Amino acid sequence: MMPRQVVFALVTFFHDLFTVIWIGGLLTMGVILLPSVRKVLGKGEQTKALMDSIQRRLRILVVISIVGLLITGALLSRRAPAFQGLFRFGNPYSLVLGIKHALTLAMIVIAIVRGFGFRRAKAPRQEKAKAALLLLNVAFGILVLLLSGFSAALSQSALGG
Repeated sequence: MMPRQVVFALVTFFHDLFTVIWIGGLLTMGVILLPSVRKVLGKGEQTKALMDSIQRRLRILVVISIVGLLITGALLSRRAPAFQGLFRFGNPYSLVLGIKHALTLAMIVIAIVRGFGFRRAKAPRQEKAKAALLLLNVAFGILVLLLSGFSAALSQSALGG
């Protein structure tokens, strides 16, 4: 295996790993943990304390993953012949990638709002808004994964494959 192939494989691996950590964490929180904890503990202070503790631990991994995704994504895009630049929409590959990047930016904004805007959420309305933002980010994460599949397919078709 050539050194460039090894580097590409490692960059791809880390990009995938960071994606799994961030979007997998969102899916786990929104679809499994939050509903399960609420079912067992109710919606009281214990539930809030447990979820806050879990989110504090995940926040570190999410921040590392976001930074890692920015770096590895930039490196991967340089390899794609159909890539025209950030938020340029001149071909199907760039269009899909641009939408994916817009959703990713929205996910980052939502993560910041959830992490800092609702850090001391006490009112039931604030807790509902925080949970709704989590579910919105789960939906955006799933769409990002779908768009990743389409961008990979479009990248291959640009190579004639």
